[in-house]
Amino acid sequence: MARPLTLFTAQFSDMPFDRLCRLARDCGYDGLELSTLGGYLDIEQAADDPAYCRELQRKLKSYGLRLWAISNHFAGQLVCDPDNDSRTDCFAPARCAGDAEAKRTWAVACMKASARAAHNLDVKVVTGFTGSPIWHLFYSFPPVCDEEIAAGFRYFAEKFHPILDEFAKYQVKFALEVHPTEIAFDLHTAGRALEAIGNRREFGFNFDPSHLFWQGVDPVRFLKAFPDRIYHCHIKDAALSLDGENGILNSHWNFGDVRRGWDFRSPGHGEVDFEGIVRQLNRIGYDGPLSVEWEDCGMDREFGARDAAAFTRKLDFTASAQQFDSAFQSDEAL
Repeated sequence: MARPLTLFTAQFSDMPFDRLCRLARDCGYDGLELSTLGGYLDIEQAADDPAYCRELQRKLKSYGLRLWAISNHFAGQLVCDPDNDSRTDCFAPARCAGDAEAKRTWAVACMKASARAAHNLDVKVVTGFTGSPIWHLFYSFPPVCDEEIAAGFRYFAEKFHPILDEFAKYQVKFALEVHPTEIAFDLHTAGRALEAIGNRREFGFNFDPSHLFWQGVDPVRFLKAFPDRIYHCHIKDAALSLDGENGILNSHWNFGDVRRGWDFRSPGHGEVDFEGIVRQLNRIGYDGPLSVEWEDCGMDREFGARDAAAFTRKLDFTASAQQFDSAFQSDEAL
């Protein structure tokens, strides 16, 4: 199908932009999934300054690169996150630090600006997070009542409807990366999120199999469940290392620690069934980008970027237009 191959820039955000563009070009990527991290993309300026967008597009074109999606994960996280500790202070301007509602107000405005920025950049998809007011209730002790969970989904809808109105105005889609700490983190919560916002067409998913896999959720089942809501696709791998002492909650060990029960891997170096995923992407007619999100504490990232590009190119096979044995029935076969 020759889908576009892109590189998600977040994990390279400390690299000068020209160097990153050269790396992506030399590795064979068609473009970037451009994140706000690293100063590569100023969402608010892109929303209000077409000249800024034209210069960014010119720069990318000079390296033979394009944009199919932009990312605003951090602002999205602040919309529904409790925002009540210092961990999220760095996601918003310094003036908002320590003030949960200031962070939230800025985040809603920034997410609305994402739709205008995407429009000015001629991009149809913004990837990102939503945050969740109820993620911390994932284990029901102290006991959590059903109404408390339902209220969390209503809160998500209340905060995101005005954002999605702006996306509808500019004919841009928002693709939530289904992920722990978000309002949707598996099949059931994804379905509830869609129901909460009235199945608005502006809202769909950034499919990332790595986050489903380590939870024990089948990524192919996710694609089957939401065939018309897959607006973007990450290529990222993961591997389990359960040894009888650890578990999937990881005992507070950080990424890369050998004591963890699972970790992310560079594409092709973990246990995700990417062939099954591509076959299902073919069945649902997904022709958008395959965006490599490189996360592997055990591998040099520039090697990983190149290796992942080669892996994904080989992976992206086209569905057959005929039965393999149909040639036996032709006159030429007789």
